[in-house]
Amino acid sequence: MARSSRRHRNEKGLPRPKEKRDNLAAYVFLSPWLIGLTVFTLGPMLWSLWFSFTDYNLLQSPIQSPPDFIGLENYAKMIQDPEFWNSFRVTVTYVLAGVPLQLGLALALALLLDKGLRGLSFYRSIFYLPSLLGGSVAIAILWRQVFGKDGLVNAFLAIFGIDAPGWIGHPDYALRTIIILHIWTFGSPMVIFLAGLRQIPDMYYEAASVDGASRPQRFFRITLPLLTPIIFFNLVLQVIFAFQTFTQAYVVSGGTGGPADSTMLYTLLLYRVGFLEYDMGYASAMAWFLLVVIAAFTAFNFWLSKFWVFYDD
Repeated sequence: MARSSRRHRNEKGLPRPKEKRDNLAAYVFLSPWLIGLTVFTLGPMLWSLWFSFTDYNLLQSPIQSPPDFIGLENYAKMIQDPEFWNSFRVTVTYVLAGVPLQLGLALALALLLDKGLRGLSFYRSIFYLPSLLGGSVAIAILWRQVFGKDGLVNAFLAIFGIDAPGWIGHPDYALRTIIILHIWTFGSPMVIFLAGLRQIPDMYYEAASVDGASRPQRFFRITLPLLTPIIFFNLVLQVIFAFQTFTQAYVVSGGTGGPADSTMLYTLLLYRVGFLEYDMGYASAMAWFLLVVIAAFTAFNFWLSKFWVFYDD
């Protein structure tokens, strides 16, 4: 390798023409991604960071009428905004309740499918389907019909003489219906759990059976410890996705945030401030605060992982 590397360079250590052509070809193939990263990701992020320190109305042109620099006023406004704190509380409740229940259901079904059922591919596809459709507008509209006053849930309860409320229209239950919808989209983590279960060597279970270990003991002493890296991976991803949930809350609540703002998730308030009230400066500050919160939760999970994640070296 060292001789090959020297052949591509001259006496001054500079790349030879062939190496330059290879590098140029690599950059040409990478250019669509680099352009997309710069134009559609890094550029808007930097603009939003600048807007977060300004008073900027979305309807005004940032070139003809430059935003007014106001420093940290938008961030100070968040501290005093009761709507902001309510949406943050609702979102944290949604994440802390929805993610563990979703992962628990996904792991339970993965363990069931790992038993070698007939038609495994069919069941795997059926269970994965909610993850593909869960964030769609059609499913969110269907959810309104299921949990509405005259929906399927109340029609079923009426058979037993139970007069149930409109779940979506009740402030005590509206958020729970959104959490159930999140739990229902368990397909993606379930498939990842199933792949992780298939990677655990059978010899561990055989040795445990010889030693007389019961099924619960095999699960808690073998399956769960060896599956902790997969659990950690799913946990980090699902926490990030849950904080960014928007479509379900928007459609189910009709864009209003539900009764008494009980389903006013953070992203829903951010959308209302930025695209309905046109206060893009404040919305940008909210977006960056959300980024910091997600980064903090992710960093906390990585720190906590050293106490419970087991890596088989």
